[in-house]
Amino acid sequence: MSVEDAVRVAMPRKAVLAMPEYHPPLAGRDALRLDFNENTFAPSPKVMERIKAITAEGLTKYPEREPVERAVAQHFGLEPNQVLLTNGVDEAIHLCCLAFLDPGDEALIWTPTFFMYDVNVELMAPGGLRRVQSDVSMEFPLERFLAGITAKTKLIIVASPNNPTGTVVARQQLLQIAEAAPNAVLLVDEAYFHFHGETTLGDAGKVPNLLVARTFSKAYGLANLRVGVVAGDARLIGFMRKVASPYNVNGVALECLTAALEDDEYLAWYVEQVRAGRERMMAGLDALGVGYFKSAANFVLMKIGVMHKELVEAMRERGVLLRDRSSDPGCDGYVRITIGVEEQVTKGLEALKESLEGIEWRG
Repeated sequence: MSVEDAVRVAMPRKAVLAMPEYHPPLAGRDALRLDFNENTFAPSPKVMERIKAITAEGLTKYPEREPVERAVAQHFGLEPNQVLLTNGVDEAIHLCCLAFLDPGDEALIWTPTFFMYDVNVELMAPGGLRRVQSDVSMEFPLERFLAGITAKTKLIIVASPNNPTGTVVARQQLLQIAEAAPNAVLLVDEAYFHFHGETTLGDAGKVPNLLVARTFSKAYGLANLRVGVVAGDARLIGFMRKVASPYNVNGVALECLTAALEDDEYLAWYVEQVRAGRERMMAGLDALGVGYFKSAANFVLMKIGVMHKELVEAMRERGVLLRDRSSDPGCDGYVRITIGVEEQVTKGLEALKESLEGIEWRG
């Protein structure tokens, strides 16, 4: 291509060229999926029944989000105008950045954390992402985080429990952040809420700059259907609704979501499986001499060291997938393992013991 031709090639915005890309390693996942923090078992049987009841004609209709938003709002004890359903929490993050960030604004996060925050902030406010790095403890650095708030801060995103560390940020700390930055929107990402239990959702609508995001991908097992929710002050939700597509959540997902919400018994069973399995996993890691960070989520971040790649490959050979997090800030040598149901935890621990012995790992 000549220089003259190159000038004539259509190009995207400069922010698109500069923004980071997220490349999830999803290929070849035909093994025990202890790599992506998904529900590793199944959604509620009521979900499967609802899928079978969907008609051919039903698939020809545009999805109606609002009736399901009313049901979700009632489930959370909120008003319908305080709730917006999204295409997973990924879209909630995107819409939040789209609605509240201008070029020149700043957004504040703590790292390591979910990489999609970086992607979306840099798209809307190039060069405006400010990161507060955890120390080796991976605990939330509240004082340093508060010190990072400036007059330019227009969006703050905090995940609790955090991914990939499993660390929790206390509700009172989150409320302190919201109070310290009244001109900024605070988005609390509670994707892993069910495995911990503490929430700021009860403050939604009471704290004017607070938004809370939840996903139905994890505990509910609907990751393939892509459905999440953001809740909070009706004024803020109105801005996000304004920039959202009216058909952003597909009809199959909407049908299945109502079925999933009806089955509290199944949800409680799966969550208890994960909580018990998490304790078993951490006890097993203690027995193996593997360091880790105490987790409140459905995964544990392990300290493997220089043999992190060898461990991931050895586990794959034994039919178990792990996620190498060494490229995350401050996570060199760290590998994450998802917690499944009882038999999956057993298989994961057995494979881990064999793999560590096989690669001759020494803690």
